[in-house]
Amino acid sequence: MISLLNLLQTVINIYVFLLVAQAILSWLVVFNVVNTRNRFVYMVGDFLYRITEPLLRPIRRVLPNMGGLDISPMVLILGLWFVGSLLEEYMRPWARGGF
Repeated sequence: MISLLNLLQTVINIYVFLLVAQAILSWLVVFNVVNTRNRFVYMVGDFLYRITEPLLRPIRRVLPNMGGLDISPMVLILGLWFVGSLLEEYMRPWARGGF
């Protein structure tokens, strides 16, 4: 059971990394540091958008409009950390035979 917990924690950590990468890439595109006409940049951006948008979209619907500031990735990261903490708290004793 500890292996399953470690796998879930790793998946959460990778998803947080992808969220941060998507946010940084979007800033680089907005400030014209990278150009989406470059095929590699477009492919990476499209991949990150397709991976992160399904979880970000419902959060954006709930959050108030703050102009150009999008805090939905931060809300999602905090939520993922909370879920990871709950997994750690409730699955560790069970994995060791505590229940």
